[in-house]
Amino acid sequence: MTDKIALVTGASRGIGQAIALQLGKDGFTVIGTSTTQSGAASITEYLGDAGIGGEGMVLNVTSSVSVTAVIKTISEKYAAPLVLVNNAGITKDNILMRMKEDEWNDVVNTNLSSIFRLSKSCVRGMTKAKWGRIISISSVVGAMGNAGQSNYAATKAGMEGFSRSLAKELGSRNITINCVAPGFIDTDMTKELSEDNKNMMLAKIPLSRLGEPEEVAAVVAFLAGDGGAYVTGETIHVNGGMYVS
Repeated sequence: MTDKIALVTGASRGIGQAIALQLGKDGFTVIGTSTTQSGAASITEYLGDAGIGGEGMVLNVTSSVSVTAVIKTISEKYAAPLVLVNNAGITKDNILMRMKEDEWNDVVNTNLSSIFRLSKSCVRGMTKAKWGRIISISSVVGAMGNAGQSNYAATKAGMEGFSRSLAKELGSRNITINCVAPGFIDTDMTKELSEDNKNMMLAKIPLSRLGEPEEVAAVVAFLAGDGGAYVTGETIHVNGGMYVS
């Protein structure tokens, strides 16, 4: 994998950081993105500290201009990305009766429309190489639903439908398209929850614990490597048994 470039969006912390580090350990050159210059700098730093080739770059996934510019920079400086991990995402929770239109549009644009922009920008290089992996980070909420998250759940369900369709388009070109759907993972977001909320969550998880970012990263790494070469159009759940399909 040492001649292959992996692009991981939303890689400054949490699951994205774990994925970037795991792919780097597997031999990929990793480009991680953040919405801020400081975030990009932190990515460059942790990749360097781990002895991983690559760097952090600033990317606005809601902008076609930004996506095009970053893919061009990566291709010219390194090579065309052959692994794309769509991890960047936001939440703007609200019950439907109170949800503002920008709360809907912002989540859809960041979480769903972004994977259209990035996938389209990366597919040409993958097709030329006759090898590619597109892995999008979905959520257990896309399958189960969750009150107050109709916008977020819709984007994750849409991401999975997009991936299944694209898998059928690109399979003949040796490009696989999959989703990984985490459940409750021990990240900065869950650390902010109260003990009562954490206990309520844990009661719904048969394994009785939160997942680790590295456990999500391990599944992404499998799909990105040769071991996952015959898996496409799938959503793999990493949720401790909270939802089974």
